[in-house]
Amino acid sequence: VQLQASGGGLVHAGGSLRLSCSVSPSGGSIRVGSWYRQAPGQARELVATITSDDRSDYADFVKGRFTISKDSADNTMFLQLTRLTSEDTGVYSCYMLHRRGIGRPTRDLWGRGTLVTVSS
Repeated sequence: VQLQASGGGLVHAGGSLRLSCSVSPSGGSIRVGSWYRQAPGQARELVATITSDDRSDYADFVKGRFTISKDSADNTMFLQLTRLTSEDTGVYSCYMLHRRGIGRPTRDLWGRGTLVTVSS
């Protein structure tokens, strides 16, 4: 089982992007999902988290601007980025605590990052 993050790109300050993180092969359920980011020369930081019952939590620096969600099939997680600033530039990666099926153990999954570049 693998995660694939996508949706990054170059955007002007004030713009928006939508990142996706998909489970492959599809199936199972997301118990916990998170987005992280790492700016050049800086440590990785937690951006947002969503639980299996769709409760979400955000880092203070993205509250009101970013929205985390997942689809009803539990195969894809999203991060909607709005009102972007140059400080949002970085590699965004996804994490899932994933369960393949009822009665099966959970496993930690990490997706390769997608680069978001915000030009001022």
